[in-house]
Amino acid sequence: MSEKTFEQAATAYIEAHGDTWKNAKHRAQWEATLKTYAYPIMGKLHVRDVGQEQVLKVLEPIWKSKNETASRVRGRIESVLDWATVRKYRTGENPARWKGHLDHLLAAPSKVKKVEHHRALPIDEMAAFMKELRQREGMAARALEFTILTAARSGEVRGASWSEMDLEVGVWTVPAERMKAGKEHRVPLSAAALKLLKALPRLEKGEHVFYAPRGGQLSDMSLTAVMRRMEVDAVPHGFRSTFRDWVGERTQYPRELAEQALAHVLDNKVEAAYRRGDGLEKRRQMMTEWAKFCTLKFG
Repeated sequence: MSEKTFEQAATAYIEAHGDTWKNAKHRAQWEATLKTYAYPIMGKLHVRDVGQEQVLKVLEPIWKSKNETASRVRGRIESVLDWATVRKYRTGENPARWKGHLDHLLAAPSKVKKVEHHRALPIDEMAAFMKELRQREGMAARALEFTILTAARSGEVRGASWSEMDLEVGVWTVPAERMKAGKEHRVPLSAAALKLLKALPRLEKGEHVFYAPRGGQLSDMSLTAVMRRMEVDAVPHGFRSTFRDWVGERTQYPRELAEQALAHVLDNKVEAAYRRGDGLEKRRQMMTEWAKFCTLKFG
């Protein structure tokens, strides 16, 4: 039997399967989590010598505090070890397998995972909040305003480039590799969103629409910091919930249209199969009404 370290086996596994994954982000997450959690414990160890002791040493410190991450790391270690077994770099059962093994040693994820609901602003507080937000200066404040107007995820907004924006047609096209579902998403831009974009200063170098003070992408905490300074008990992601509540409680737009606006993957297979197109123009009307609702009280 030839020998490989766990890190070498993991690298080979990623090379063999990386092209089949839905986007580059998925590959990067694999590499980052293994480098952070697994390699310090077992990276230099021959893959044939990786056992229960090493697997638990990786997982136990983060099993309760970062259970979702820990569960993914466990699955990735299991996949690498399965690959190594098939390639004859190791023998025996997989010490990272869950059923019939680690499920007896670690608490079930459903028992330790905390369900965290993103704190959202009540619908009727939106106009007052937007009025105050527009009085705030800075790129992070504009990014937060744009996030609200488009009901997008803050990461999609922070990573937005001018090449994705069609200001003439009024469409923001987010490429698949930047979307959570790995599918291109078109966002209709309301007049308010377009006005915001056209008023933004642009860097001579760099494509970011919303850029950090020294250039480059805004940090993931920059939008949250704006809200903290405004002393609002909510988080940027919560505005997607506020938007969803507004659609359901204050409009006649169908649920499916709101789900499309939020770029959610439909769980209902039949519903997903019958969906045709992305309802862009219907969503444009909805987002225009949303923008008007958010600014109704002060114009």
